[in-house]
Amino acid sequence: MIYYIYIDAILFEIITDMNSFTLHFYSNLIPLFSGIAKMATPFHPKIRNFFKAREGLFEDLEKKISSAKLSDFKLWVHASSVGEFEQARPVISTLKKKYPDMTVFVSFLSDSGFNACRNYADATAIFYLPADTRSNARHLLSMIKPDALLLMRYDFWPNHLLELKKQGAKLILAAAVLQEHSQYFHPFLKSFYRSIFALFDRIYTVSEKDAVAFRQYFNCSQAEAAGDPRFDQVVLRSRSTGKIGRLKELFANRMVIVAGSVWEKDEEVMINAWKKMAEKPSLILVPHEVHQQNMQRIYRNLENRSLPFMSFSNLDNSFDPDRHILVIDRIGFLAELYSIASIAYVGGGFIDNVHNTIEPAVYGIPVISGPNIQNSPEAEELVETGGAFVIDNAEQLYTILTNLVLDPSRRINAGKLAGKFVEERTGGTAKIVSGIESLMPAFPV
Repeated sequence: MIYYIYIDAILFEIITDMNSFTLHFYSNLIPLFSGIAKMATPFHPKIRNFFKAREGLFEDLEKKISSAKLSDFKLWVHASSVGEFEQARPVISTLKKKYPDMTVFVSFLSDSGFNACRNYADATAIFYLPADTRSNARHLLSMIKPDALLLMRYDFWPNHLLELKKQGAKLILAAAVLQEHSQYFHPFLKSFYRSIFALFDRIYTVSEKDAVAFRQYFNCSQAEAAGDPRFDQVVLRSRSTGKIGRLKELFANRMVIVAGSVWEKDEEVMINAWKKMAEKPSLILVPHEVHQQNMQRIYRNLENRSLPFMSFSNLDNSFDPDRHILVIDRIGFLAELYSIASIAYVGGGFIDNVHNTIEPAVYGIPVISGPNIQNSPEAEELVETGGAFVIDNAEQLYTILTNLVLDPSRRINAGKLAGKFVEERTGGTAKIVSGIESLMPAFPV
């Protein structure tokens, strides 16, 4: 997103006290960069879409607020994108169950986050975060008047954070992580982030290691380990398998590989490895994108390889799990599909970053992915515990799959480690909810 470009460009200059010259420098450069970026909109679709999505932002938000009944206590939740919102979802749900009339505002930076959650029922209003200028921050906060901000994981915008503090709101950072090679530790940025982190009243980290790092490197005595609320969400969701009742019967008592959220490279690696196996488990392919063009590509590929398959939409009594590859051509099934898997392969590891590895791990099965897991702390930790495996090519995948299929004790042990990994990280939602309540003396009852 374009504002990440802005922030990266100017943060190298921010090495002194944020509340004086630094903030003034930052605040004046952001509008300048914004103006330059707008000039590039005719030539860059992503930049054009970024600004277009924010046209009429304040007017639309005003309409939503004017038609809503607002509570005395108002919580603003900000998530960069879908993944961060999934961390916030169980916290919001728990609060709304306890306080049904609570006003909750939800903002996003990304299009994918906004579009995926725009109809989220527990939010009073959902909106794009405006550019981080002083005037925008004042305008936004004069409208929503939050008593607290719950910021998930990262996405720090100084003008909005400072305006919140100025108005007396409480700031809570949750699901925070400090990876070793993070930009937070860069010599030119460390002072800036120390000032940013100092604005938060509470910092809830994913692990104790992260909490120690916040205290040790950024003097954040308010940091404490709480866990990742997504683990609670995944455990809760794992108890529901109503969508796949028929498939559970079809694949009962079979060795099953579910390849979830797969991209083209993932498909190639998986199919090449699976086709080579002498003892083939049943295979379920779940593409990350299920639009018609991508599905037709997958079908042609399987046909060219002379591999029998059937799509979920066309599933009938002729389907044979021992002979057909099942291709899921609908969304919303993956989390439940992992419940019938003996082994899970999670896609994305051959492009930007692996997708959700804790969704299959909750079922106590071994997890395999491509090499790009560096931006997913839980994927890295899952590998370290022995519950997951990383592969670079089809040959490595073939070797691991063969070992797991032919050695049940190895498969079961890896699955137990994966399940234990998830179980030990639950409970974050309750800690964060309790922390929010403790910061609010006037919390509604």
